Amino acid sequence: MEVLYEICAGLDVHARTVVACLVRQGRKTVRTFGTMTEDLLRLLEWLKAEGCTHVAIESTGVYWKPVFNILEGSIEVMLVNARHVKAVTGKKTDVKDCEWLADLLRHGLLRPSFIPKPSIRALRELTRYRESLVREQTAIGNRIVKLAESG
Repeated sequence: MEVLYEICAGLDVHARTVVACLVRQGRKTVRTFGTMTEDLLRLLEWLKAEGCTHVAIESTGVYWKPVFNILEGSIEVMLVNARHVKAVTGKKTDVKDCEWLADLLRHGLLRPSFIPKPSIRALRELTRYRESLVREQTAIGNRIVKLAESG
């Protein structure tokens, strides 16, 4: 099978850890990092030092967001839908998952999810936050009216 990316990585992201599998000319190196900013910056430094050009991250919950944000400007990051990459049979482990992602990426077999540019993402977050504040304000107003009517 044709190799598209000689040096790439697959990341299996969880709440507290990121398991990274770097594939460099067929050899795999697996490392585990924390999810705090300092740890993610170490992950980025390691990937850049190894010459990694492309990274695939499985989109699980919201855990991928900080990883994506840290890597986004420095390395080509591909967020992939978890349902599109489920093919590992047998005992599922973090190492197997990140290796599978790296192999699929290496051969160009992944389809990226759409991620809006940072300015649009920031606008979406602000809009969602405003919506939650308006909802909360309405709920408080309704409680006040209810208390006034009952007294």
